[in-house]
Amino acid sequence: MKRQHMRIAACTMAAVLSFTGAGLDAHAAGDEEKVSSALPSSGVEFFLQNEEKSASFASLQEEIDKQDAANAAKSGADANPANIQTGVYSDLASAGDTVSPAPEKKIEDTIVVSEKYTEDLKEAAGSGLTEEEESFKNLVIAQVNNYVNVRDIPSEDGEIVGKLYDKSVGTFIEEQDGWYKISSGSVEGYVKGEFCVTGDDAVDYAKEVGTRIATVTTTTLKVREEPNLDATVLGLVPIEDELIVTEELDGWVKVNIEEGDGYVSSDYVTLSTEFVKAESIEEEKARLAKEAAAQEAARKAAREAAGKNAQSGSSSAETSGGKTYASPTGSTGQDVVNFALQFVGNPYVYGGTSLTNGADCSGFVMSVYKNFGVSLPHSSAADRSVGATVNGIENAQPGDIICYSGHVALYVGNGQIVHASTSRTGIIVSNATYRSILSIRRIF
Repeated sequence: MKRQHMRIAACTMAAVLSFTGAGLDAHAAGDEEKVSSALPSSGVEFFLQNEEKSASFASLQEEIDKQDAANAAKSGADANPANIQTGVYSDLASAGDTVSPAPEKKIEDTIVVSEKYTEDLKEAAGSGLTEEEESFKNLVIAQVNNYVNVRDIPSEDGEIVGKLYDKSVGTFIEEQDGWYKISSGSVEGYVKGEFCVTGDDAVDYAKEVGTRIATVTTTTLKVREEPNLDATVLGLVPIEDELIVTEELDGWVKVNIEEGDGYVSSDYVTLSTEFVKAESIEEEKARLAKEAAAQEAARKAAREAAGKNAQSGSSSAETSGGKTYASPTGSTGQDVVNFALQFVGNPYVYGGTSLTNGADCSGFVMSVYKNFGVSLPHSSAADRSVGATVNGIENAQPGDIICYSGHVALYVGNGQIVHASTSRTGIIVSNATYRSILSIRRIF
């Protein structure tokens, strides 16, 4: 029988289809079945091909259907595979032709895999830790009451070159006889391993001791009640303020501010994880000298301000509203508190610095100390580096500055603070530990 009157040889032979990369096999059907019955129904495009021509099965089946109809209309001709004209595809239907998928198209090249699916695969194949979490394994974190000495050699006889304070972090270099060699800040040396954690144990501890910070990069950032632009504004935060991050979402960051937890767009903040580093002996001496000098300068300024008030005979100041406030006297932290408490009940105003007509948190602290001759920044983030370091609320004294996420207050004593809280509450007295404390600073 002539070649153009043959039904496609692929339909009468037990041809095997291999789908590269997917492990799929399909065998050609019998004479009475259509070509498509031998193919998987996954939407994958298969081809008949020889050296000169190729055509998809979908096109070929359509042509065969047309020929079936034409033959059936003829004078009783038997419409069997031997009598079907395959037209332009007739020269493809030989015993030597093969059925195969599109040339060398791997399935992984055409399927878009979601990021979550990729993460799941990584988790199944490995530890399930993120890249950042994996890096925490290389940290050495002090776990002591105060600090652990960093020595120049792995021995108690080594010279002390620095201090790694409790919950401070260094980078692991090597271990030698129970000592960890670390690099932290400007310090490199050895700490006793029994006072630190590293490796797998450091992963969760790093999350606990590290502080995830969102630094504001726009002039005034709106903090919203929900992570969308239509949500109610919970509060406002100025540029360069640093907020504690409690959760990271797609395009949004959950942060903690005085008004509560809210959401900010990740487009307007930069994210970082803060760890406290070791301090060299030289750095410690320089820091203590600088802090002592700053405290002495603050006390001197306060004495001069008190002297000017005494010379002027001014013992009180009266506002336009008729309420009278005592002028600042003395040069101690308690004097600062006594002066500040007079303004309890006055309004909170975002960006304000008036103790009587309205101030925000840092504006309140700045203006109180200004009356004592001390200049402070109008920024809760910048207040975290003024004055001298105070280690823990148990060591706080009246007049100390208590720094929170996006907020700042003055320590009154007995576990209390006075601060310009929110537009709803104004200037109030609160418990000092009502929120997590970032740092405590002493001016006098």
